Amino acid sequence: MIPADLLPHDGAMVMLDRVLSWDLEGAICAVVSHLDPRNPLRREGTLPAICGMEFLLQAAALHGALRGGGAPRGYVAVLRDVAWMVNDLDDAALGELRAGARLVSEESGGVIYDLELHAEDGRALLRGRAVIAWPKAA
Repeated sequence: MIPADLLPHDGAMVMLDRVLSWDLEGAICAVVSHLDPRNPLRREGTLPAICGMEFLLQAAALHGALRGGGAPRGYVAVLRDVAWMVNDLDDAALGELRAGARLVSEESGGVIYDLELHAEDGRALLRGRAVIAWPKAA
């Protein structure tokens, strides 16, 4: 279980189950919440593949927290090059998902992460790049 102080979400909106590995360059997390019928991202009984972007963004946030000692409070400014290879994520045949976030760049105004979601067998399901901006200090 991911400690609540490491993500900007709580309760059912915490989509990650555990950290599989992490270092200064990135993190890979396990996800099984895609199979939960009570997953709050489900619509009309299904979990569209694009919802996996939330898993990936949480992996990026978790990586930032692990690197810096607490949950960063940023916001997604840009998603680029998003591509999905499946329509839905609620297929038990996908097994435990792997949500990976790799830090590409870090500046005073935010960070850029490359994101990839894979099925348990290694098959790519979703990928993209996120620019996460830090709020300006008042």
